[in-house]
Amino acid sequence: MKRLFTLALQGLATVLPVALTVYFVYWLLAKMETVVSKAILLVLPPELYFRGLGILSAFIILVAIGLLVRFYVVRYILRLGEALLGRIPLIKSIFGAIQDFTRMFSSKREHDAQSVVLVEVQEGRHLMGFVTGSAVAGKHFPEQQSGLVGVYLPMSYQIGGYTLYVTPDRLQTLDIPVEEAMRIALTGGIQNGRPDKRST
Repeated sequence: MKRLFTLALQGLATVLPVALTVYFVYWLLAKMETVVSKAILLVLPPELYFRGLGILSAFIILVAIGLLVRFYVVRYILRLGEALLGRIPLIKSIFGAIQDFTRMFSSKREHDAQSVVLVEVQEGRHLMGFVTGSAVAGKHFPEQQSGLVGVYLPMSYQIGGYTLYVTPDRLQTLDIPVEEAMRIALTGGIQNGRPDKRST
């Protein structure tokens, strides 16, 4: 019986990540279909609507937005909207946090926020973090500490973390993608058993 129970747990550990991932993708697409279809049915007769049109329309809209933001006029209008949101109490805090987070992990960003580092917090003890830049330290800290850089340290298994301001000599840059580092940090370093391609 114990052997069967162990095999059942191994099967669950194998199936659960795949099942949850598939379910999340399905839920996201279904939610997108539901929301966009309501807008489509306002301008399109119900007999012309088919399941999946909402997802297709949402994809086309996102591509169109991506093309539009290339124009200066559109970017200017967006900046005006961002400035307006930045003046509304509470909203500006939520909007700013989301905006900073998405910009931090944007694939097009070429600043030092892409750097994955180890921070030495004690001799022989390190934490993995992400360099967010030196602008805040240079602006808000005394001039003699303007050399500090911000490092975001995420917590394992939860949304949250700390931001430390340390000198660059306390940091060790890691040659791994941000996505992989974030996965390692959020799961407490538990590996999924896949081989490291760089070791081959």
